[in-house]
Amino acid sequence: MTEYVGVLLYIAIAVGLGIVILFRSYKVRPRRLDLEKATAYECGFEPFGEARSPFDIGFYLVAILFLIFDIEVAFLLPWVLGGISTGSSGFFAFLLFLVVLTIGFVFEWQKGALEWS
Repeated sequence: MTEYVGVLLYIAIAVGLGIVILFRSYKVRPRRLDLEKATAYECGFEPFGEARSPFDIGFYLVAILFLIFDIEVAFLLPWVLGGISTGSSGFFAFLLFLVVLTIGFVFEWQKGALEWS
């Protein structure tokens, strides 16, 4: 249990500091609400369109694809760092993972998911 004392102390300090910061920000914040602060835009310009206009789905698709491929690339890191110590079975597993990753990328490319219209 003694090896976890540092971690527990770190967590206690982080939680305590978070509570102190939240309490202080609540006490120090301005309490008056004027009309300019209540509007949707604080820059001084009149709104020139609907605030709830539909958002292009392409942005979401690109973000999801980025997250998927970013996580898959992060899975490559142990194999890169392990190198020769994984042996031939690790190497073939690495190749299989790269083949599956490439097939997924080609499939998305063929379906037009990466095209911006």
